[in-house]
Amino acid sequence: MARLRKRSKEPAPEAPQQARPRRGGAAIIALEDVTKVYPGGHLALERVSLSIDRGDFVFLVGPTGCGKSTLIKLLIRELDPTEGAVKIAGREIGGLPDKKIPQLRRNIGTVFQDFKLLPNRNVYDNVAYALQVIGASRAEIREKVPETLRLVGLSTKLHSYPDQLSGGEQQRVSIARAFVNHPPLLLADEPSGNLDPVTSIGIMQLLYRINKTGTTVLVVTHDREMVDKMRRRVIELYEGRVVRDETTGGYTEESTNEFGMRMRAEMGVGVEGQTNGHDRVEP
Repeated sequence: MARLRKRSKEPAPEAPQQARPRRGGAAIIALEDVTKVYPGGHLALERVSLSIDRGDFVFLVGPTGCGKSTLIKLLIRELDPTEGAVKIAGREIGGLPDKKIPQLRRNIGTVFQDFKLLPNRNVYDNVAYALQVIGASRAEIREKVPETLRLVGLSTKLHSYPDQLSGGEQQRVSIARAFVNHPPLLLADEPSGNLDPVTSIGIMQLLYRINKTGTTVLVVTHDREMVDKMRRRVIELYEGRVVRDETTGGYTEESTNEFGMRMRAEMGVGVEGQTNGHDRVEP
């Protein structure tokens, strides 16, 4: 195999904890002994195996350069693994012909840290665009776009343009665009990376609500405090290897508002007067 990269001088985390048992049925995400080596010999992922069930809410964490972005790119077939298998809903995607990749991506909503909104289109048209590219009818667009914008708390911003929105509002538009087709899987790459703590909680509250509709949510983040307070499954990468895969137990099912109130309390953010009306997500 291609040469390995130079290892970090930092001490490695403890050996991986045993992954939790699957609930049964095909996982929506499954990586089987996946290794990714970039041209030049840089080893980005090394024999990674993991599975994520339908309906899960999972955090993918780790330091810069640990392989998080590579893993996301493998899931949307932007990259192919050097070795191993990447499966979405039980189907290995490495063997998909190029003409089938757009169909794969229609079933995966993706949210980026830098929003990637179309600056010359208003909020409604940014979200509608995700449906237009898959050939949705005008009637379907007229129904789904306002419905999704209500879900993310932006029903009064339909005609606003990205540069007229706050960072939190732009991220909500990005989430609406990713979710408008109700994909079974939503990938969020540092969705709160450029946002203040109050707004970040609102974004996580929104992703939690989307997860409660049945969509599997995988969030890539550096925000350790947020991860600790969320009390959800955490997969940690270190130098391209899975070093932790655990679920924080002991929590009960929460409504969206209960979740938001607990997050604000645990992170020391006041519940009252900290968000504008359009930033609140109702249960």
